[in-house]
Amino acid sequence: MRILAIDPGYGRCGMAILEREDRKDILVYSGCLETDAKVDFPLRLAAVAAECSRLIEKYAPAALAIEKLYFSANKKTAMRVSEVRGALIGSAAERGIPVFEYTPGEIKSATAGSGSADKTQIAKMLHALVKIEKKIKYDDEYDAIAVGVTHLARHRT
Repeated sequence: MRILAIDPGYGRCGMAILEREDRKDILVYSGCLETDAKVDFPLRLAAVAAECSRLIEKYAPAALAIEKLYFSANKKTAMRVSEVRGALIGSAAERGIPVFEYTPGEIKSATAGSGSADKTQIAKMLHALVKIEKKIKYDDEYDAIAVGVTHLARHRT
């Protein structure tokens, strides 16, 4: 099973492709798309959606796993992230790709064994769970990998 996993955002959007092969989870691709804060939001949204579409076309995932939005003190940011989520979910849905959503607590529990794990603990556990051969600069990329690991853990069969 191959999946596209996303930590949604419009400043930075973490994306990862993971697959299960012989009961082992493999990181096929991961990246963090950054958009320019000086560019209007519709163009930033289009860039994120285009990258999602590119990954869908290139890797043909069987599912999209995406982090659920949790409420933020900054309502404008929360609204924009929800718009990004909608665009990404729409991209998958129009191609018939099922969408699975996970809360931050579910992701932390699945990757680090505790819903209160911090970013450092999650990153350390991800290196133990999947082979990550490159230096990862932003937490958003780790977060996308964690979303993917969560999905694969939930769908072991």
